[in-house]
Amino acid sequence: MYFDLTEDQKVIADTVGALLAKAVPDSEIVQQFDRGSVNRDLWSSLAEMGLCGILVSEEHGGIGMDLLTLAVVQEQLGQAAAPVPVAANALAAWLLSASGDATLRERWVAPLLAGEAIAAFAIEKNGQSDPEAWTQAPAALSGSLGNILWAAEADLLIVGCEGGELALIETTAAGVTVEPVEAVDRSQPLGHVRFDGAVATRIEGSTALATRLCDALFVLSAADACGAGNRAMDLAVEYATTRKQFDRLIGSFQGLKHQLANMKAEMEPVRYLYWYAAHCWDALPAKASYTASLAKAHASDVAVRVARAAVEAHGGIGYTWEYPLHIYLKRAMTARAIHGLPSIHRSRSAALAGW
Repeated sequence: MYFDLTEDQKVIADTVGALLAKAVPDSEIVQQFDRGSVNRDLWSSLAEMGLCGILVSEEHGGIGMDLLTLAVVQEQLGQAAAPVPVAANALAAWLLSASGDATLRERWVAPLLAGEAIAAFAIEKNGQSDPEAWTQAPAALSGSLGNILWAAEADLLIVGCEGGELALIETTAAGVTVEPVEAVDRSQPLGHVRFDGAVATRIEGSTALATRLCDALFVLSAADACGAGNRAMDLAVEYATTRKQFDRLIGSFQGLKHQLANMKAEMEPVRYLYWYAAHCWDALPAKASYTASLAKAHASDVAVRVARAAVEAHGGIGYTWEYPLHIYLKRAMTARAIHGLPSIHRSRSAALAGW
């Protein structure tokens, strides 16, 4: 069997990559990271390309493609450590358009597609995103949820509620407090959300989509980790082929050659693993949850390990703030931690496989 991206997917990936390289060149990436907020100019450009509508049908204003296309885009965003919530908006728009809730669809899908509103998912409990663990009552949200991606910048929250249902609430609503979190990864701002009797709106028909939503988030997290890990590896290769020691390029030293080769051998299969997980979400739903958790666990573990090895390959400069390598390590660390650690996803995939 021959499995590859379509020409359209390759063009989209190349176009997004070129835009990111132009909008945030390597010389400015540390300054962008220091700001710790959404890059609004870049966000507008990506929204204008229609990326937030990849999963939404043309009937509802999107471009009607698939999760694999969105995941390929997310890899590019991870590779550039881009501070933009494309995945969050794309999935929120998909959820509202696919749920059949006409009222919420009319109110929110267009602003989400245009980038005029930002969505965040408050669906993690006890370190994992599992509809069976949700206990919130939409009519009276209470308690706190920490470390929610994009919450500090969000206009609306999608909240996981009892019975595997999803509900929507605006961040400005009564009883909702969002506090920015000083996160390790400033390219993806986090927020701490506190509910005090807040009233959310049930998303009609969302129960049937809750698991698919979580699986999509896992796949996109794997794609982001793949991008971050590959960029860290590329920086290590670039450094090894330009840095001299004892009048020799350090890349000619056998020990470093082995280290770089091991990094490549670990990273290369990651891309195809998340591709297959996205394909299953699109076309093989019986395998979607199993492959999503497998991809999330493996991709994030490998990306963190490779990024750490890349820091070691750089020596002292790899630890400095002014050199961008730490940004990709932190991006990979976020992908590893958010929506459940690898151990949780390995247990889930094993259970789904009947082990």
